[in-house]
Amino acid sequence: MKKIKIKCLNNGEMKEFKRGTTLFEIAEEFNIKLANPILGAMVNNRLAEMSYEVFHPKNVEFIDITHPDGMRMYIRSLTFVLYKAIDDVMPGARLRVEHSISKGIFCRICNTDCEPTIQEVFKIGNRMRDIVEEDMPFVRKEKETSEVVHILKKHGLNDKAKLVQDRGQVYSSYYKLDGHVDMFYGYLVPSTGYLKVFDLNKYYNGMLLQLPKQDNPKEVAELIIQDKMFEIFQEFVEWNRVLEITNLSDLNSMAMNGRAEILIKVSEALHEKKIAQIADRISSKKDDIKIVLISGPSSSGKTTFSKRLAVQLLVSGIKPHTLSLDNYFVDREKTPRDENGDYDFEALEALDIEKFNEDLNNLLAGKEVEVPKFSFEKGKRYYDGEKLKMEDNHILVIEGIHGLTPKLTHLVPQKAKFKVYVSALTSINIDEHNRIPTTDNRLVRRIVRDYKYRKYSADDTISRWPSVRRGEEKHIFPFQEEADIMFNSALLYELAVLKPLAEHILHEVRPDSPQYAEATRLLKFFSYFKTIDSKEIPPTSIVREFLGGSSFNY
Repeated sequence: MKKIKIKCLNNGEMKEFKRGTTLFEIAEEFNIKLANPILGAMVNNRLAEMSYEVFHPKNVEFIDITHPDGMRMYIRSLTFVLYKAIDDVMPGARLRVEHSISKGIFCRICNTDCEPTIQEVFKIGNRMRDIVEEDMPFVRKEKETSEVVHILKKHGLNDKAKLVQDRGQVYSSYYKLDGHVDMFYGYLVPSTGYLKVFDLNKYYNGMLLQLPKQDNPKEVAELIIQDKMFEIFQEFVEWNRVLEITNLSDLNSMAMNGRAEILIKVSEALHEKKIAQIADRISSKKDDIKIVLISGPSSSGKTTFSKRLAVQLLVSGIKPHTLSLDNYFVDREKTPRDENGDYDFEALEALDIEKFNEDLNNLLAGKEVEVPKFSFEKGKRYYDGEKLKMEDNHILVIEGIHGLTPKLTHLVPQKAKFKVYVSALTSINIDEHNRIPTTDNRLVRRIVRDYKYRKYSADDTISRWPSVRRGEEKHIFPFQEEADIMFNSALLYELAVLKPLAEHILHEVRPDSPQYAEATRLLKFFSYFKTIDSKEIPPTSIVREFLGGSSFNY
């Protein structure tokens, strides 16, 4: 038989193989040993499952759970195990995977009158462990789409059937696990035996599927309490149910039936109402609250939120002043460095905390303060004569990644501060078993904004994203629950509006780029969306910060 050359990027070796050799066989021949079990591989910068047969020369890099795509494969596969376990323990019960929370994924059983008991969750968790021990294979099937639609409907997976049908592909794929059928929007691990690290616990009115730690995947991530985050998620989930938009197929139906205009108007009205309520809450304590601190992860819409909050504060008779944390950077030679020896501008120590607190307390005391400026070109602080003084009806609005960090304002009286956490907490699912991660929502926003306003390619933005995420994990997420209130900046319709812009930008990522796999994943994700026109979006909308056409200056 004709031989083909395969280059393994894990060890730099190249060998010849028979055409049709699987990735399993290639990994064995190269004797690849990773820190954790091999889950899949990047084949010419595209993700492939281990049963993939190679017929042409390829570059192959095997991945484990520490790779972002490896973790996604793990979570999808674990979800399928949970789905089967629920059906085995509680026949007829329907699983809904809702959102990430507390280092895990919140799930509900949504077609019963009451929430699952601790005993039922315990039985489901034990059944999951049995399934893992039995090492059942995940079998991928590919058939004509009409047949796949019929199979999905036969198993009661109507939400998935509609998405597949509307996508318009000739062939579609699905997975089987011991007689159970499900559909995912990416690959699974080879078998259930790869999924040894997880836990399942009763959580509020549902269950928390706990996942492996990112930095030590041999252990389950510790459960952390996030009451405020859970409350804001549930509020929007309930609101989605009222609008009868819980899954992507519902959103697509609105787009195809000409009802998107109503959805945009209602979504924007909800945002405006929420921002007005926050302003009212601040106004009700205006004798005490003098500083509003706003924080949130990248591309969460903090800037537009701050500007819209400022408008609502003016309506309440309060005059807002903005104070930029960037002006309080220490001189460059005092800036801390990270583990690579580079300047760490995201570290709290990169700011002159003492000077910042001194100025805040002087402002609160009614004193006039000369506001510092910072030259990024020279790496030095300077003053240009700009002064600020607070009157009785004035308030400071401060936005930055450290806004919720207690140490940032440790010398300022607690009652004088009001903290707001802003993030795009996506509340719509692809289907009952496949959520849309908030991280993907924010990444799409950033890709579109960076391309439009900063002239960065999708390749540039995607390559920087892991570093951005590490900064968020270190400086933002640990302090989420410090917030007095949380604001969800996600809009139900936004991904359908961003779709054509994002697709155009993502198509520019070349196949020889390491970012090609992520671009391909996002393009497949968008292939299930119907486009919504942006003309009805108001100029004050948070999505305008990324889309363009905002009436605010940035």
